[in-house]
Amino acid sequence: MDLGLDGKIILVTGASRGIGRQTALSFAREGACVAVHFHQQEAQANDLVRELQNAGRKTHSYRADISRPVETTALVNQVIVDFGRLDILVNNAGVSIDGLLASLSDDQIERTLATNLLGTIMVTRAAVRQFIRQREGRVISISSVVGIVGSVGQSIYAASKQGIVGFSRSLAKEVARRQILVNVIAPGYIETDMTALLPENTKADYLRRIPLARAGLAMEVAELACFLASSRASYITGQVFVLDGGLSLS
Repeated sequence: MDLGLDGKIILVTGASRGIGRQTALSFAREGACVAVHFHQQEAQANDLVRELQNAGRKTHSYRADISRPVETTALVNQVIVDFGRLDILVNNAGVSIDGLLASLSDDQIERTLATNLLGTIMVTRAAVRQFIRQREGRVISISSVVGIVGSVGQSIYAASKQGIVGFSRSLAKEVARRQILVNVIAPGYIETDMTALLPENTKADYLRRIPLARAGLAMEVAELACFLASSRASYITGQVFVLDGGLSLS
């Protein structure tokens, strides 16, 4: 099925590993040119760039701390300079600092909110300014099922991810008349290098509570992102797509 993504320019934040990396690869397979954002994982980002180049795709990597507004603006502006435009933004970068609220430090709370929520807002603002000039664009933000149902020890993470939902729904209303579509994906327990580090009893508990009785795959999140960015999803905006194998039903 042709998704109409050939030649589109996409920026994926947090693309050096996990869902971000798979998203970059999936869009490239659909013919898109990929701007690869990373913060600290430079070696992994460069490996991804080489893989995309070997597949014949135009690509480049960019380092930025998206918790710093000046860096987010510079990131998006440089992508536009290098590629000539920007068609799709996938907000994937984020951090997860778990702990009971009473035990979290000011720095941990501020870092989580600054990266996950403020970072998403600021990158999106810079991209939307370009989309308005073009009179088209797509914003897809990766939230979490935790932001919908909550989770013990993840109150600040949940707040940041639910904040993305409210932000995206409101923005969708603001920019719809400019043919800019804004949607959210809320994954559940997805197999990545980060979740591989979870204790075995935690993994078993997740699987026990998931009706489909398995973890999700990064590819499944990436394919949904590709669909939402495609011409096949031209009448979808302001929506939250929960991809959790039924976890949030319990």
